[in-house]
Amino acid sequence: MKMLKASFALALTLTLAAGCTDEAAPSPSGTGAPNSPQAQSSPENELFIYTVWPAYYVKEEIFQKQIGDYIKKKFPNITIKHVHWDNPGRQYKDLIAAGTIPDIIMDDTRMNVQRYLIDNDLQYDISELIKKYNFDTSKLNPAFMAQMKNLTPEGKIYGLPFFNNDFALFYNKDIFDKFGVDYPKDGMTYDEIYEMAKKLTRVEGDITYKGFSQNPGHYLNFNQLSLSPLSKTEDKGDMSDPGWKKLVDNMRRFYEIPANQFDTVETFASKPSIAMAVATVSDHLVKFYEENKNLNFDIASVPSLSDAPNTKYQPNLYSMYITKQSKKKDLAFQVMDALLSEEHQIELAKEGVIGPLQTDAVKAAFGKNLPQVQGKNVASIFASQNAMPPGARNQGLVWYDVPVQGVFQPLIFKESKDSVTALRMVQEAATKSIETVKAAKSTIDQAATSNK
Repeated sequence: MKMLKASFALALTLTLAAGCTDEAAPSPSGTGAPNSPQAQSSPENELFIYTVWPAYYVKEEIFQKQIGDYIKKKFPNITIKHVHWDNPGRQYKDLIAAGTIPDIIMDDTRMNVQRYLIDNDLQYDISELIKKYNFDTSKLNPAFMAQMKNLTPEGKIYGLPFFNNDFALFYNKDIFDKFGVDYPKDGMTYDEIYEMAKKLTRVEGDITYKGFSQNPGHYLNFNQLSLSPLSKTEDKGDMSDPGWKKLVDNMRRFYEIPANQFDTVETFASKPSIAMAVATVSDHLVKFYEENKNLNFDIASVPSLSDAPNTKYQPNLYSMYITKQSKKKDLAFQVMDALLSEEHQIELAKEGVIGPLQTDAVKAAFGKNLPQVQGKNVASIFASQNAMPPGARNQGLVWYDVPVQGVFQPLIFKESKDSVTALRMVQEAATKSIETVKAAKSTIDQAATSNK
């Protein structure tokens, strides 16, 4: 389906923005199937691809433009069956119940691999396929590949990375010009940005200019110190590492600047009184332009911590997985290989997709098909390295998405808790939630056993 580039970019960005909120994220479909799901047979020339994230693949024309058309070009003798997560009707549990197991699943790596692929016994180690087809994983972003390997203590590789919804520092040039402050540069630290924020935060008449805004949940979830809020050895929350307090103290000082109280980064364009805001690139680079075409903004690299220079967030990664039940594993891997070729990665980069292959040619192509980003410092997206993800946890531990945003909202923003207390309270709440999940799973397992 042909679409004007500008309208396609807006549809893609707005769809992704609508899909990438906590409220829209898929909710767990239980604690996993008691028995391994079985796949029904399908035509030999059909490859079944199931997409959960990126969320904008709910629009078939976007899936075809970014994936389907290229597969047809490279594999003209196969057909693609594409199903996107829907609520209800096309969730994991629905596909499993019907025996329609996909060959390839595309999903959020951090949030969903444990609770959907592994808990439903869909996972498959592709290490032998990587060797068989001489696929060079070293050509991919090392932090992305580390996240793929850190899913198990043994370093099994269940999939390959596809798309990273990375972050950048957006800044309003008019506010900087108004107050005579130099624009942010790539590679700056939070200490330097903090000094800027103090100069840019002020009240003039009815307008409150805020120097800096950032989503505390994203900041902690994808933190630059590679910390996990879960214990690696036990089923409990663990935010006792001193690095957690360092992270919280670093962020809270920005919101303790008089008049710089927290405000969502989503108002950066619609209410242009925020000087700087850290936000996701794919959600906001086009979206901010479309919301306010008069907004005079640019981007720089995410500020780094002084003891982790030139380091941005951990991967916010969506990846491709071959299922254990697939009868077409070789074909599925060859398709994944093709999607990660430089040829295709360049085409995706032109549409604003941040992929795992980051050669000079791919970087240079970023955003070329998006008129809304022309003239922006898109090179800043690749100016620093991603923080490595946390190491693997012990086998069999429950995965729980610790609501780390609760450290700031409400505990610090509303209740004025000190950093240590806020961290401890979130950690304790996480442990209790994990115990509840384990109890529910035990009940389901017992019921399944008694019904045999």
